[in-house]
Amino acid sequence: MSRKNSKTSKTTTALLFKRYEWLVETIYNNDKISFEDINRKWRNSSLNYNKKDIPLRTFHDHRKAIEDIFDVIIICNRSNNKYYIEDKDNLKNRDNVRNWMLNMFFVNNLMNENPKLKHRILFEQIPIGKPYLTQIIEAMRDERTLEMTYHSFKHDEPVTFEIEPYCLKIFENRWYIVARSPYKDAIRIYSFDRIKSLKTTETSYKMPDSFDPYDFFLNAYGIFVDEKSKPCIVQLKVFGESRKYMQTLPLHRSQEETETSENYSVFDYYLCPASDFKQKILSFGEEIEVMSPDWFRADVMETVRKMNGLYNS
Repeated sequence: MSRKNSKTSKTTTALLFKRYEWLVETIYNNDKISFEDINRKWRNSSLNYNKKDIPLRTFHDHRKAIEDIFDVIIICNRSNNKYYIEDKDNLKNRDNVRNWMLNMFFVNNLMNENPKLKHRILFEQIPIGKPYLTQIIEAMRDERTLEMTYHSFKHDEPVTFEIEPYCLKIFENRWYIVARSPYKDAIRIYSFDRIKSLKTTETSYKMPDSFDPYDFFLNAYGIFVDEKSKPCIVQLKVFGESRKYMQTLPLHRSQEETETSENYSVFDYYLCPASDFKQKILSFGEEIEVMSPDWFRADVMETVRKMNGLYNS
């Protein structure tokens, strides 16, 4: 294929994806919508350069492609001939890669619809996971082990060992791989930015049916999981504007506001309060007080004491 043809092919693919994004967002935001209304909105879209209608056959081709690529199913209600997204609540609430991708596509579509505003919309850097993402996903698909050279913060030198990749997770703009270490016979979590090299082996492994990535992180705040620690109820007393922050953006899926007064709110969480959760609490400064459990309150108090010592020495 010539360079010109290759460029044309990439352009066509990009335009198709933009159409898919537009169609998903249009149906998602309108609950139930007729093909005629979709067509009307399409005529006014900035992506529709020649302002022509969508042929019905093209529309159904797009539906099929969206289902194949994004696992988003667009259903037609035969009683009123209106289209809607199947299992929309799950699509909205479940913390998964499909939801993450669609959020990115929705934002991208908005940017395309409003090109003059691009320089006025600022984003955090989105992790792309290169150069290891494709290799790890292929190893997961083929159930092949990986030989990894990894430089942990706990060691002075990198160490090479074999892992069985189970799943991937993004947390605070970093990619992590969750894998079983055959040598330690335990599940460990490794950060991409500490991987020095990676090699796919010919050794196969079997992903256990008992392992569910969602359940594995169910009682974790972020990336730290200690399978020996049991989750407990953590109670936080939150003051000032921080409690409004908590009300609008919960720290964890288990958050429940159990007490409200004029000056503060009390929030309960059911999780394992690991170091990343403690760091998050400390980031709110004097507007959060740990009420229980006692051991976690004492742990946070000791950290605050050490911090105070840094400024009083």
